[in-house]
Amino acid sequence: MMKTNGALGAALCCAALLAGTGIAQAEDKKPYKIFLSMSYVGNDWQAEAQNMVTAMAKAHSDEVDLQIQVAGPVAQKQIQQINAMVQAGADAIIVYPISPTALNPAIKNACDKGVVVFAYDSSVTEACAYTVVTDQVALATQSAEWVAEQMGHKGNLIFMTGVPGTSVDADRNKAAKAVLAKYPDIKIVAEPSGMWSQAVARKALTEIMATMSWDDIQGIWGATACGQAWSLQLEAGSEKLVPCGTEGTNGMRVMMLPKGSIEGAAAPYAPLSAPGISLESHPGAGALALKLALDVLGGKDVPKTTLMPLEAVTSQNAKLCETGSFEELSAGCNVFDPGLVPSGWFANIANTLTPEVGFQAALVGQPEVSGQ
Repeated sequence: MMKTNGALGAALCCAALLAGTGIAQAEDKKPYKIFLSMSYVGNDWQAEAQNMVTAMAKAHSDEVDLQIQVAGPVAQKQIQQINAMVQAGADAIIVYPISPTALNPAIKNACDKGVVVFAYDSSVTEACAYTVVTDQVALATQSAEWVAEQMGHKGNLIFMTGVPGTSVDADRNKAAKAVLAKYPDIKIVAEPSGMWSQAVARKALTEIMATMSWDDIQGIWGATACGQAWSLQLEAGSEKLVPCGTEGTNGMRVMMLPKGSIEGAAAPYAPLSAPGISLESHPGAGALALKLALDVLGGKDVPKTTLMPLEAVTSQNAKLCETGSFEELSAGCNVFDPGLVPSGWFANIANTLTPEVGFQAALVGQPEVSGQ
């Protein structure tokens, strides 16, 4: 057996002690300093997503020290915030990126300094970042095909876009237009930006219809467009509602329920058997990103890309949640009683990967169960 000389033995001993100290320091690091960097927050989806991240942090309160910052729809400000988070000692950054590319240098800098970075819902192209996203191409393709079929593949269509610059908006618009291009008899007569906001969408639709009649419109596509369009049609006295996809607001889903299925529901967000398809980005993406970031910090292997569940809801499979209980969500309810939530609240909150966040998490930021 080869003997170890004294100097080498001492060095190995010191290395072992240092390694042991490092492990102890890593364990003592908890709670991890985790930042949430939000960009545009002027809609219900972002508010709900923030609530769910907050709830996830509370469910893992022994591991997470969460700090939230809002950059607004300005890439440079979000870059500055990310750089500041790194300097402040961030262990992980959960980011809703305003751009798929502009943040890349800041994200790469964070990764190089050992910070775990997760982008949620809207993706980034920096390879070191993890992403938790919805398949926006599949979402837009499925919903646009449904609307086109309901139109009989002909007629005038209003095409509502979202927050410009985000990968979500770009991917959806490209995929939906690829579908519509197959049907030359469908004409896009207006293409307003709704910013994924009910108020902005309603204003845009009101301005469009100031010079048109609802009888001239055979279809509508785009997030936050449906509930507002149907509401305006009712106010205008239209007898037949226009086929529409693809938002996930509870108001839209309530209107898709069979007439009379919710006693006492007030117009316009009452069951009307409205012709729609509801698919939407999952507002729990940020919460799952936080949970996965904890896994990475704990030394677990996590895929670079995680896809959120995508469920299409129509009048055929819409199922009312009367209380929002964990049991109801587990049983597949996907529309909430309008007395429980605002019309702009997003109803697709159930996800088997995040049992910590349910109805109360989405509504007020309180976890369903403790960390799993």
